Amino acid sequence: MDASNPNDAGKPANFSTPNDAATDAGERDPGEEFTAGKRKSGGGPDEHIWSGGYSAVDQSGSFMILTLITIGLIVGGVFFWPILIAIPVLWIGQFIRVWWIKLGVAYELTSRRFIHEHGVIKRTTDRIEVIDIDDVTVEQGILDRMFNVGTIRVTSSDRTHPELRIPGIKDVKKVALLIDDARQVQRDRRGVYIESV
Repeated sequence: MDASNPNDAGKPANFSTPNDAATDAGERDPGEEFTAGKRKSGGGPDEHIWSGGYSAVDQSGSFMILTLITIGLIVGGVFFWPILIAIPVLWIGQFIRVWWIKLGVAYELTSRRFIHEHGVIKRTTDRIEVIDIDDVTVEQGILDRMFNVGTIRVTSSDRTHPELRIPGIKDVKKVALLIDDARQVQRDRRGVYIESV
């Protein structure tokens, strides 16, 4: 004890504060350890990256087939006119079908999760952690490539959806790249590296 130091006055020679003891033992404050662990694991707000839904352009093939059927019905209507009633019924049915599909799905990608909602009457929301995503595949037919739409297939270790198909995505390659980049960022933050196959 140094008598010249006023802070030492009145302290026993073997007295030490809890912080001194932790420092002497090489230990850290639990609050500091929690904060450091949170920083290391990529803590912070969940940032929005992309959101979207089903694109009606994905039904371009169905609309083309329906157009050919309509032409056939018009030709047939020359000989038997009541058949023309089928034309508006088919088109209205197709528009209702596409509207129902669009209404029934919504997707959102954040820095940590891929969220997909489905259902119109009963809405179900599922989440896949992007760190659990193993593979992202883009599927496109000829018409899909012409109209820049397609299906994304996500393979993950998620127990609910080990393989999730996301049809009717506009700018499909760009969206697939966003999902893949978000996955890679989370794995890099947490020290998980993708094995090269």
